[in-house]
Amino acid sequence: MSDAIEAAVSAILGELGEDPGREGLLKTPERVARSMRFLTRGYDQNPAEIIGGALFTEDYEEMIVMKDIDFFSLCEHHMLPFFGKAHVAYIPAGRIVGISKIARLVEVFARRLQVQERLTKQVAQTMMEQLEPAGVAVVVEAEHLCMRMRGVEKQNSIVVSSAVLGVFRTSQETREEFMSLVHNGIRR
Repeated sequence: MSDAIEAAVSAILGELGEDPGREGLLKTPERVARSMRFLTRGYDQNPAEIIGGALFTEDYEEMIVMKDIDFFSLCEHHMLPFFGKAHVAYIPAGRIVGISKIARLVEVFARRLQVQERLTKQVAQTMMEQLEPAGVAVVVEAEHLCMRMRGVEKQNSIVVSSAVLGVFRTSQETREEFMSLVHNGIRR
């Protein structure tokens, strides 16, 4: 795979009018190939396995919220970065998950070529499938460099997406509690 990526990067450099053989660019194709493998390593990870290894029986039925999970991803349309914070909540129904696994789940989906809407939905659906909780809510806030560096070049735009499942979808009160905790709630 890396040889093909390296050859493609070398060809792109040539198409841009650069000399891929000049000193400063000699190792660029190799570096880009390594970088792309790192930035898209989520394709090699199974989200169900990440969650499945840390499920615990617990008699707890109140909302659990993990806020401000930093993530970095690549827009599948331009392969430019988008980054921000994910906020994930669930209401257990007999099982809880190790909290680090929630952050890892966000990371698995972020480390793929993505659109923010799909990332948001994938995190929520995987949590719902693996934990079978009463409900799951995910809000993702992100800055997109494809909006800042090219196209409309809007420097201060933020995209917010959400996915609500189970009781978060059916109960306005539960959804409002989640949103309050995410935006106004407990501060560090």
